[in-house]
Amino acid sequence: MSEKNKEYQYDDIVYGRNAVLELLKSNRDINKIFVERGEKYGSIKEIIAKAKEAGVIIAEVEKAKLERMTSENHQGVIAMVPPFDYCDIEDILDLAKEKGENPFVVILDGIEDPHNLGAIIRTAETAGVHGIIIPKRRSASVNSTVSKVSAGAVTYMKVARVNNLKDAIRHLKEAGLWVIGTDGEAKEFYNQLDLTGPIALVIGSEGFGMSRLVKENCDGLVKIPMKGKITSLNASVAAGIMMYEVVRQNAGK
Repeated sequence: MSEKNKEYQYDDIVYGRNAVLELLKSNRDINKIFVERGEKYGSIKEIIAKAKEAGVIIAEVEKAKLERMTSENHQGVIAMVPPFDYCDIEDILDLAKEKGENPFVVILDGIEDPHNLGAIIRTAETAGVHGIIIPKRRSASVNSTVSKVSAGAVTYMKVARVNNLKDAIRHLKEAGLWVIGTDGEAKEFYNQLDLTGPIALVIGSEGFGMSRLVKENCDGLVKIPMKGKITSLNASVAAGIMMYEVVRQNAGK
């Protein structure tokens, strides 16, 4: 990215048609929506209609203006939003209680790529995860890229940002959750363990996996079988496999 583009980067934006549409449907605060000047068609017309209905300010601007705001593919629309509102762990547990469901939490240890974080959030939302926990250090934060990659799912997902994952795991255990980590050297495969009931899945980074302290504080470790020459999966793929194994095991219960 050029220095000029860096100067105009905004974290507190949502860009892309699907992401902005989901944002409008969620009733989250929106400061302003910028749309590219010119012919309005397809989902852009729907965005403008919903924005007017919600009383959101709409500004028609030249494409160059949007490109100064982000170097990513904005698809002709950018929404300015307040900073992402992180929640507390207790908010995640309360949501599960309100729904009458066993808590289902995902803990991300060292996921620094916002594209991976966005992809994980998107899958988590479809899998019925009540919330995601990330550390303040060594982690991507929720920004415009995460929102775009998640296809707007971040609008519906509770994300807690904590100082210490070890303390977060202790909190979850005290609340009755079983904490399961993914580790390539684990003895059991992911589908050999009972993943029903209140559960938290820990996903580590692709390069280093979980940190030692996090691994030591898990109740159990599982691995995903590898049959090829590559010895690790993309973190978002591993997370998806694990989340949908929980969904599979809980189906019909």
